[in-house]
Amino acid sequence: MDKFNSGHFVNQGYYKSFLPNFINREWSFNDMELITLLSKADRMLGRLDMFSNHIPNIDLFISMHILKEATQSSRIEGTQTNMEEALLSKEDIPLDKRDDWAEVQNYIEAMDEAIDKIESLPLSSRLIREVHRTLMKGVRGEFKQPGEFRRSQNWIGGSNINDAIFVPPVHTEIAELMTDIEMFIHNPVCEIPDLLKIGIIHYQFETIHPFNDGNGRTGRLLITLYLVNKGLLKKPVLYLSDFLERHRNLYYERIMRARVDNDIVGWLKFFLQGIIETSEKSVNTFESILKLEEEYRGLIAKMGSRSANGLKLIQYMYKYPTIDAAKVAEVIDATIASAYNLIKEMEKQGILVEITGGKRGKRYILDKYFSLFLD
Repeated sequence: MDKFNSGHFVNQGYYKSFLPNFINREWSFNDMELITLLSKADRMLGRLDMFSNHIPNIDLFISMHILKEATQSSRIEGTQTNMEEALLSKEDIPLDKRDDWAEVQNYIEAMDEAIDKIESLPLSSRLIREVHRTLMKGVRGEFKQPGEFRRSQNWIGGSNINDAIFVPPVHTEIAELMTDIEMFIHNPVCEIPDLLKIGIIHYQFETIHPFNDGNGRTGRLLITLYLVNKGLLKKPVLYLSDFLERHRNLYYERIMRARVDNDIVGWLKFFLQGIIETSEKSVNTFESILKLEEEYRGLIAKMGSRSANGLKLIQYMYKYPTIDAAKVAEVIDATIASAYNLIKEMEKQGILVEITGGKRGKRYILDKYFSLFLD
């Protein structure tokens, strides 16, 4: 890719913006290290797709992957909500943390909506704007044109545009640049491997920065949507935000080098490494889930007459792994006294763990299961 030219800086008077070149064109790659990484990434992603396709009740477990993705993707943007807090209701969140909590909830909702819509709506600027509208609903960016491309200049890093690390293209260029991305997504002539294609799309989207706020979350969500849309994944089981959060500085550095030094290959190598590591980690998590399911079934079988309600509760908690007694009673359709008896028995078996430490308002967690999704 020695012929790659990312674009050029444009003098806007007191600052310089960056205008990227179009990506809907012919691409060729001859870097053997990149090709080797691509081959490994394809294998690992295929293994993850095959593995997830054979797990019963996969959608229950996917919800936890989305929860983790939502918290990690938002954390890259400075949001501090963790997974435990994200599982709580709004009323249980302190007032000063509710904006952070709402951003995570919006991410979950945006992912769910987009996966549903992508079956009938092409992966397009329209879908991207709808995703963004949901992401920004009722949170700190709600007054920054949610669901609309920006109509003013933005910048990345620095306290103002004069000391910014990077200034994206002026807003009048956005419509044409986003149309170029859309054409690249659906161009059957441009037959480069899909993992390289989405790597290029993510780079270009981040470079355009088409919204006033929420670009990072939208761009990361776009990766999963693309993989599902193109059939590389039957279910949305791959999320890169955890990898990108752990390598945040390198993530920004690789994208910046692609812009300034035309090093798109360096960025793609980093991106593919993320696919490889994340796919492998997800496969290991699913394998651990299957083993833990078997362990839980064995423990619940020891609970005698409470076994049926134990199974019912644990199925619910695969999606919502923290709970209180009132919710237990609702899930098993029984009295609060029966709920407490069931909780006590499941604590005895080591299935549930009390996490609040108080005498009132106790909450319980499916501890071993929840721990599988933590670093």
